[in-house]
Amino acid sequence: VQLQASGGGLVQPGGSLRLSCAKSSSTFSMDATAWFRQAPGRERVFLAAMSRSGGRAYYTDSVKGRFTISRDNAKNTVYLQMNSLKPEDTGVYSCAADAAAYVTTEIENYRLRMGASYDYWGQGTKVTVSS
Repeated sequence: VQLQASGGGLVQPGGSLRLSCAKSSSTFSMDATAWFRQAPGRERVFLAAMSRSGGRAYYTDSVKGRFTISRDNAKNTVYLQMNSLKPEDTGVYSCAADAAAYVTTEIENYRLRMGASYDYWGQGTKVTVSS
């Protein structure tokens, strides 16, 4: 299984970008998927995740209302629409897939925010927000 992230680039503050994460396997629709960001000199952080069913989305507080995660099962692709970008959004964005099934949404919410939960990772795409 391979994940291919794309769509990064240079954007001005307040601008928008849409990142894509394409998965090679047809079982993509069965996996929970997420986006993480690693800023220069800092640890990787969770941004957003979508449940296996696609019916639930989770976001870290700093991106709520600005970022939207979505999935196109027919294309085996997950997207991250990023609006109102800020300089602090700069970093390398990676997508990840988690094949596990969680018993409750509370456990799912907790586990999907942890990088250690994910079985597959993409190589990352760089986003720079600067004027």
